[in-house]
Amino acid sequence: EVKRDVRVGSNPDIQVVVRKRGGANIRIPKLISGYRRRERIFGSSPSVNVCVKTRVQVLCSQLVAVCSLPHWNPLRVLLQFSGVIGLIFFLELTAAVLAVVFQGPVREWINEFFLANIKAYRDDIDLQNLIDSLQRVNQCCGAQDPADWDLNMYFSCNGTHRSREKCGVPFSCCIMDPADSVVNTQCGYDVRSRLKKEWSNHIYTKGCITALEDWLPGNLYTVAIVFIVISLLQMVGIYLARTLISDIEKVRFSY
Repeated sequence: EVKRDVRVGSNPDIQVVVRKRGGANIRIPKLISGYRRRERIFGSSPSVNVCVKTRVQVLCSQLVAVCSLPHWNPLRVLLQFSGVIGLIFFLELTAAVLAVVFQGPVREWINEFFLANIKAYRDDIDLQNLIDSLQRVNQCCGAQDPADWDLNMYFSCNGTHRSREKCGVPFSCCIMDPADSVVNTQCGYDVRSRLKKEWSNHIYTKGCITALEDWLPGNLYTVAIVFIVISLLQMVGIYLARTLISDIEKVRFSY
């Protein structure tokens, strides 16, 4: 029995062994063990789940290509491509409509998502950088206010721990002096141990959910244009795939 290894795309996690009989044996132990290892380290953080789901979607699309290797059928691949793009477009449209109709539940979900990530702030460096960027760009702190950082065991004022960050906030909450060329990563230490009326002198007191609600109305047209452009690109892809399918069928019928 003859075996040969085939790499699919640039993903080193997938190894396909194509046998002489035309079958395919797909081995992904490295991918599964990697997910289990991340779950043990990071737990079931929503952000980690999103990354894992995205990776699984990419894997599924690659497996579709792998399954088409033994018996190459361009019509089938084009139909699968147009079907997947159409499904993604439908899901995007459904999500946009639901977000407009059910604004209250969506707002609550975003709030819970942000609070869950505050709890896991020190557990994942990528998540930490994401929250810092969000707070720094939007000049906000926490989901509703800086007190939300009590949910994190390192920044909590209520715990018995001896963390140096106790009763503080991340440096991304601090109001930076434009003249400072070096970021002071300790500027948020002990800020929340002061009187609440003094917080605004050192950190941003607006929550990131409120900042998002303030940003969205003024940039509604920008969001709509981006959504329309993405939708048009998807529809063009579907149209080109269907046109190519029609041309292939015409050539086949001519013979």
